[in-house]
This record gives sequence, C-alpha cells and structure tokens, in this order.
Amino acid sequence: MAQTALARKLLRQIEATGPISVAEFMAACLGDPDHGYYTTREPFGQGGDFITSPEISQVFGELIGLWAVATWEAMGAPSRFTLAELGPGRGTLMADALRAARIRPGFLAAATVALVEISPRLRVEQAEAIAPLGIEPVWHDRVDDLPDGPLIVVANEFLDALPVRQLVRTEGGWAERMVGRNEKGELAFGLRPTDSPGAGDAADALPVGTVMEVRPAATAIASALGARIAARGGAALFIDYGYAEPGAGDTLQALYRQLYDGALNHPGEADLTAHVDFAAIARAAAAAGAEAHPILTQGEFLGRLGIADRVRALAMGKPPAEQQAIGVAAHRLVHPDAMGSLFKVLAVGAPGLALPGFEGPAG
Repeated sequence: MAQTALARKLLRQIEATGPISVAEFMAACLGDPDHGYYTTREPFGQGGDFITSPEISQVFGELIGLWAVATWEAMGAPSRFTLAELGPGRGTLMADALRAARIRPGFLAAATVALVEISPRLRVEQAEAIAPLGIEPVWHDRVDDLPDGPLIVVANEFLDALPVRQLVRTEGGWAERMVGRNEKGELAFGLRPTDSPGAGDAADALPVGTVMEVRPAATAIASALGARIAARGGAALFIDYGYAEPGAGDTLQALYRQLYDGALNHPGEADLTAHVDFAAIARAAAAAGAEAHPILTQGEFLGRLGIADRVRALAMGKPPAEQQAIGVAAHRLVHPDAMGSLFKVLAVGAPGLALPGFEGPAG
C-alpha cells in the first residue's frame, strides 16, 4: 500500500523523536495544516465520507435554533449574548438554526454569532451558508477565545473528532497504545507502560486486554464551558455518537471514501473518530460549576422538541415524493435503528436554568 504524504511525514518524525500517542496521531491526521483531513478535504455531504444530521434534514437545525431561542428566553432574554457553534462543518446547522430563530427578532438582534473553526477552507463555506441571512459571524480558533458574557453553545459531532488516548490493561499493568514504525518502515501500533487510567482498584481489576479511552481535550473544553456558563450564564448542547454510561473498549475508527478502514492505512485521507464518553463530559462540566442535565438519546431529544409536528408542517402541500423524502430523513434522525439511539444529547446549563427538552428524566 502506497504511503500517504502525512504517513511519510509522521514516519520521519517517529524516526527522529520516537513513537507518538494515538492522541497525537489522531490530531495530526485531522488537523495537520498541510495534509490533515479537515484542512485539505471536503468530508461532509453526499460527496464526502459522512453525512451529519443537519445535512440529512433542515428540521434538525431548525429545532436546534428554536431550542436556542427558548433557552435565551429562559435566561431572561439578555440584550447581548454569544451564540456559538463548535466545529460548524459547512455552516448548515447554524444557517438553519438562524432561519428558524427569526420568529424572535429580539434573539437575533441580541446575538453575536461565533464559530469555532480552525479550517480556512471550511470558514469560507460557513460564511457562504450564513450570508443569505444577513448575519456576519465571527470566527475563533479556540473555545477559550469566545467573547465574555452569556453564552449558548451548540456542538454537533464535534467531540468525536477530538483526540483520544488509548490505555490497555496488560499482564504487567497499564500501557498506552502508541504509533511507531515497524521493521518494514510502516506505521504500526505498539505499547508503552503508563499509569492506571482510573482510581486505584476498580481500573486495576479490569481484565487483561481491556482498552480504556480518555479524551483530555474534550473534558478540558467541557470544564472551561462549565466554568464560563456557571459564572456568566447560558447553556451548552453536545450532540454526538457515544455512550451515556462509563465503559471500556476500542472505538477508534477510520472512514475512507465512505468505507470503514484501518486507522493507520490512510493518514490524512481518512476521517478518524472515537465514541464519546458523555458521562465524563457531564462530570467535567459539573465539577466546574455548571448543572449537567440527564443524557438523552437524539430520538428522545428531537421528539421532545416536536419533530413530528415540524415534519408534518414542512411536508404539507408538497408533492408525494417530496413528502416521502422529508419523512424518510426525519425517520433516520430519530429511529433507534438509525441515528436515534446511537447519538446522545447532553445539555449543561447555569445552575437552576430550565432547559427546553430536559424538563423530565431521561428514558
């Protein structure tokens, strides 16, 4: 198999300085300025490697927009606040959300639209998507750069792309999975001894071969947002595929030309993701002072926001084929056998703030 440009670059780095962690490998594959997947390719939509919920149906972004409006009202309708999206893709979700939010002109007048995006190419697409609404967003490289004041954050399929460390239980204790160079001059996985990933006996009692994934970048963002929201007011909504209860297992996966692939096969040319540990994200935000609400499935969350009524309204008066397409798209978002159960939704807010869709317990 021919090596990619990024593979050759990483092999040179490994030869010079030694093996790198899975987290470092993942960060390079997705964000390398010259050869990274998100910096050099179009991953989204029919021509890309995957289709996100906003690309499946406009209803998704519209409901998120109405959720943001209701959250702003629950906050007391502050005269100035920041509406931010983390990893906005092509800008589809934000464009749909802002269009739906026009039902409350005061919301749009009060909002500064901020997009956290590192890819110059995607920033251009985001600007083009939002321009017809007459709104000029501002871009930031990092969550920490968001302006001060009340904040409403949306992060759809953002956390799954943040780098993970993989820790493996071995006969001799815990080891971290590393990416090095084998005798053929190819990228290969190996292990390096490390500390236990958990608090003492519980982690050390796990069977040999157990893989634990930790995502320091994701918990750091959750902690920063939790502290910010607790101090300044607001809420954050995280939507991604993952699990609600703590678990173990190797969930690192690569998608290359719309097919699953080995993680080391096409660095920089394949998307790399890992399932999100929502319980860890909730704990990090709560430890920083925010209130973490019960984790819902995407199907349950969209159902509570009224997706059935919105789909009926959207389909009304349309030709039968278009009505069917609208229904099929919505079904994909909410059905347990599609995205409805695999994708989870976590909301964190200022203590005591009632958030739409999270009024009752999960399930």
